[in-house]
Amino acid sequence: MIIAEFCQNHNGSNDILEKMIKAAKDGGAKYAKIQSILADDLTFRPQFENGLVLDNGSTLAIKRPYKTEYERLKKLELDDNQVKNFIKICKSYDIIPLTTCFTRKDIKKLKKIGFDSIKVASYDCASHKMIDELSNEFSEIIISTGSTFDREIETTANILQKKNIKYYFLHCVTIYPTPLYEVSLSRMEWLSQFTKNIGFSDHTLVKENGVLASKAALALGAKLIERHFTILDEDDTK
Repeated sequence: MIIAEFCQNHNGSNDILEKMIKAAKDGGAKYAKIQSILADDLTFRPQFENGLVLDNGSTLAIKRPYKTEYERLKKLELDDNQVKNFIKICKSYDIIPLTTCFTRKDIKKLKKIGFDSIKVASYDCASHKMIDELSNEFSEIIISTGSTFDREIETTANILQKKNIKYYFLHCVTIYPTPLYEVSLSRMEWLSQFTKNIGFSDHTLVKENGVLASKAALALGAKLIERHFTILDEDDTK
């Protein structure tokens, strides 16, 4: 099964969004995924204004100024009506609508809008209160695990195992793009102790490596592959 991760590659356009849904369906994807992320939810953190690099060269914080990031995201937002339309179009193409939830305040709204499956980014695999609340609303949760310590994943698994819910753990490496020597696909074997529903969120670079990492993940037992997806030229989308 394939998740076509649209991210913000629709550029906030309904027309592009529908074309992406159709292309994802034509390509065999089971899920079409957007991200429920709003500029107003960003938090100002001073260390990201200029970045923070230690004398030994280690990067503690990348340079991502608040104002620049706010303005970038604001242009790419989908409002509630656009999200409802996204769900409607997905259903018309018989592809499952999916979104990433980033804040607890959006949980009930996303359920009410019409999502039944939900995605959790690896940064929130350890957001245990949010995981618990999501599991009370949705029938299926797909969780990336890249930015999480082992003990945090174990706690998340314990929460979900007590619920009557289907959940996936996706191995991923939070490097964009991920070089092949960093992919570490054997990590899926460790994740399989918690659920038979394991997969891989692939951040490797297609123009250099094709989909080799995804094929290898399938050979190692992945049931679900997530890939960033667009119909736009490279210069038209980040």
